[in-house]
Amino acid sequence: MTRAQPNAKTGWWFTGNDNPESIAEHSFRGGIGGAVLAMMEGVDPAKVAVMCLFHDTQETRIGDIPHIGRRYIDAATNETVTADQVSAAHPAVRSGVQRVVGEYENGDTPEVIVAKDADKLECLVQAVEYGAQGSSLVQDWVDTSLNSLKTASAQALAEAAVTMSPLEWRKTFLGQ
Repeated sequence: MTRAQPNAKTGWWFTGNDNPESIAEHSFRGGIGGAVLAMMEGVDPAKVAVMCLFHDTQETRIGDIPHIGRRYIDAATNETVTADQVSAAHPAVRSGVQRVVGEYENGDTPEVIVAKDADKLECLVQAVEYGAQGSSLVQDWVDTSLNSLKTASAQALAEAAVTMSPLEWRKTFLGQ
């Protein structure tokens, strides 16, 4: 029986994984990947990493609503949830986080493009790792992620991720 973990990335349940990564794990890995991609693409790695760290924090309030679920409910926008989350924060923090989330959600700057690629690349790598661990039905995640990548750097890292074992990929690209 699958147990619902608080703040889990629930879309992974559809792949047969009953213990998916948390929102925090996804955001951290995305932040690292975003900084790396930003360096490769020649854009601001700090800005991209911050975007990646804050892009899904709203899910700690409303949950990770799978795409199919969004067809049936009207959820608050990420900007609305973020405004509530930071309403009592220091004014500089409040405006800074809201600005970063707003740009991520609505912008098309090179940093936004790289941050969104980092998000998709993290999903792709996670799918490959879950597939190697025996989760079924991850190929749709891999294909969707591959097809959405915009930068040459993300495409190259994704190609390596799908052609190497997860351990080999980590050793090659992360030195671990």
